[in-house]
Amino acid sequence: MRASLEAHLGSRQVGKVVYGSIIGLALVVTLEKHPPAPWVMAVWLLGTALAVGLAEVYSEVVGVETSTRQPVSRPQFGHMAEDAVAVGFGVAFPAVFFLLSALGLFEVDTAFTIAKWTGLGLIGFYGYWAARFAGAATHHALLKGALVALIGAGLIALKALVH
Repeated sequence: MRASLEAHLGSRQVGKVVYGSIIGLALVVTLEKHPPAPWVMAVWLLGTALAVGLAEVYSEVVGVETSTRQPVSRPQFGHMAEDAVAVGFGVAFPAVFFLLSALGLFEVDTAFTIAKWTGLGLIGFYGYWAARFAGAATHHALLKGALVALIGAGLIALKALVH
């Protein structure tokens, strides 16, 4: 398990998962005040993950083809698809909690709470490990993880101010 986690943390998909997690967290926070049925929320997260993943690929293809004046190669497209899957995973991850709620395992309010806190936790987790892999001491890495988690906390605070 540790080796696969270290391999993942050393991959370029980490940034894409974080990016997708922030998008998923934004959707969760936006819809919490007037929550849809849990299965609807799960479908919206999955649909958003698909749309953002496709947008990721499309924007990369356009960027490469306009800057290089050449079509995207198969290996380039493969890397783009891997990145899109990572973004989509980050967006879609909270859908699990809404599917569990739809199955009656807990209330939809609980699904929103778990989705928010796991989103913040994931963003902070990746921030911590980014700092550690860059050579930061543990206490500095913890501070960095907490600071990047404030991105999500700021989103939650903004939602609280608006409602």
